[in-house]
Amino acid sequence: MKSQIIRIGNSQGIRIPKIMLEETGISGDVDLEIFEGGILIRNVTKPRGSWEAAFARMADTDDDLAGGREWQW
Repeated sequence: MKSQIIRIGNSQGIRIPKIMLEETGISGDVDLEIFEGGILIRNVTKPRGSWEAAFARMADTDDDLAGGREWQW
């Protein structure tokens, strides 16, 4: 799919078609990385971003970090 680099104020930008954003799930803040011959755009990964879902799964299954074992101190 082709697009053009356009002027946005004093900067330049690119319009990304909505269907491409929907298919990739890219939204909000993104990371940009320069590669030979191009730029890679991907969602920002947040440290510990998946913890909330993991804790919810643990609560639903009555699991804990000890795996049912008693710790000896």
